[in-house]
Amino acid sequence: MNLVVLFGGVSSEHDISCISAASVLRNLDREKYRVYAVGITAEGAWYLYENADPDKVQSGAWEHEPLRRAFLSPDRATHGLVVLREDGAPEIVRADCVFPVLHGIGGEDGTVQGLLELAGIPYVGCGVAASANSMDKSITKVLVQAAGVRQAAFYLARGNAFRHDADRVVREAIETLGGFPLFVKPCSSGSSVGVTRAEDELTLREGLEEAFKWDEKVLVEEFISGHEIEVAVLGNACPVASTVGEIAPTQTFYTFDAKYNDESSALYIPAHISDAASEAARDAAIRVYRALGCRGLSRVDFFCTYQGDEVVFNELNAMPGFTGISMYPKLFENGGIPYPKLLDKLIELAQEAR
Repeated sequence: MNLVVLFGGVSSEHDISCISAASVLRNLDREKYRVYAVGITAEGAWYLYENADPDKVQSGAWEHEPLRRAFLSPDRATHGLVVLREDGAPEIVRADCVFPVLHGIGGEDGTVQGLLELAGIPYVGCGVAASANSMDKSITKVLVQAAGVRQAAFYLARGNAFRHDADRVVREAIETLGGFPLFVKPCSSGSSVGVTRAEDELTLREGLEEAFKWDEKVLVEEFISGHEIEVAVLGNACPVASTVGEIAPTQTFYTFDAKYNDESSALYIPAHISDAASEAARDAAIRVYRALGCRGLSRVDFFCTYQGDEVVFNELNAMPGFTGISMYPKLFENGGIPYPKLLDKLIELAQEAR
């Protein structure tokens, strides 16, 4: 099978995509797949990296290796990559499946998925609508609310309104949510980029200023005191939920630094919550997955309150991290599906969906 692995991209999560892709490349069965690694630079240039060295993908050194310009064609007759030879002549590489190991804007938001739909190429992960709707947290909130799943109360702030009258936006957020602490999140960023915790009016204003650097829509959410738990979901029409895992960050919350640089953060599989709460989280994960129209895979994040054991939805990640320390593959490994077999299953689901 000719398998194209996309990595990099123009989002703030470019480096995380490269780490995830390196892990995927290390675990693919090369007797089953002829792998074509296609890297997208932070500036948006596409290249075929024929050596596909996972270490160089992870470090970013791949960009200094011999490369050829390559891009996916939307033309269904092409059904794959157009690779430019040194003389500029095109060479066609048919793609049987694409694994877009891309996080954030330009890769996880429905844009690449739309290109692959036009091309008629099977691909791993959610479709256009589910990708777009899960990328924009404000839309996710509306769909999850309609599904009857408990979630944190929120206030939606818009950039134009904040620039016109910041005092009013800050005041409305406090009046809507009733007090501190509060969390401020750009609607369409991942890996906790641009996310801050506000303890008072001043830090709320500062948090909004930071978040608006990343997006024109920003969520301000109530603080939920509880365990940070995650459920991995796998499947198309009949999805299955993994056991529940727990993140125990040593920092104030699970920041970008805590996720990828601070090795003191602990992962617990299974989570340190009751059996009843675990079942509630697994059930809610499937409901959210279906409400957003997901397929292939997603990771659904919740809180489990310290008082009352209540499961509260946080967000859904349509292309979760696949690094060596990422929760998604670890949860299924705990359930008896090792990383290479998990990749096989994801590729099978992509073919099934097409």
